[in-house]
Amino acid sequence: MLPIRALAATAALLLTTATMLRAETITVVSSGGFSETYKVLGPRYEAASGNKLNSEWGPSMGKTVDAVPQRIARGEDIDVLIMIGYALDKLVADGKVIPDSATPLGGALIGMAVKQGAPVPDISTTAKLREVMLSAKSIAYSDSASGVYIEGEMLKKLGIADQVKGKSKMIPAEPVAMGVARGESEIGFQTISELMPIPGVTIVGPIPDDVQKISWFSAGVLKGSKHEAAARALIKLLSSPEAAPVMREKGMIPGAPPKP
Repeated sequence: MLPIRALAATAALLLTTATMLRAETITVVSSGGFSETYKVLGPRYEAASGNKLNSEWGPSMGKTVDAVPQRIARGEDIDVLIMIGYALDKLVADGKVIPDSATPLGGALIGMAVKQGAPVPDISTTAKLREVMLSAKSIAYSDSASGVYIEGEMLKKLGIADQVKGKSKMIPAEPVAMGVARGESEIGFQTISELMPIPGVTIVGPIPDDVQKISWFSAGVLKGSKHEAAARALIKLLSSPEAAPVMREKGMIPGAPPKP
């Protein structure tokens, strides 16, 4: 049962945003990095609004069948997208997402995981992270924003792109930690919010600041949504002060990225 104060606050927020004359079903596609926060806040929205959420999952980029670009290309009936901010910004620029609906939600640090029971290496400095990656028998990272950064930038910053190329792989369609838990990869990298819910792994910690890149997530309403007011009300809840403690509990940083 939801805390009375939380439910009351959510109800007030939603009622001031949109008047729901009848129950609506809102289809949401969320990136994995925000999914655990959404799974807590989504039921609060349903309880307060009387609407229903049809919740689906997919990476912000890539060519897997569930990836957001592939869903949009197929013309799927989607109301709300929750995804990497710069990828959502591109959809706004392409005319796919209503511009003033795009809303920053929060960020997630990249972390490293090993199989539960395995030795926990020290990655507290860039030099130590480099040593760990060079000595690892196998390395995995996601096919979404964090993995794209690791493969395209971080390995070059560490000066080990050529040395680890043969033992590194980008994992599509499932959380990286699942493969680590099965012993398929010795070490795995993904946002900490995506590593946390997977059993059978130990999260070593975030990678060092000088090679870290925070994945910032945003939400927006897809153009053509038949439930725009209800969709905007959901986004308002996801970006509200009520969402902040949930994000922190799920390994995220609430709010928008700092301005350059």
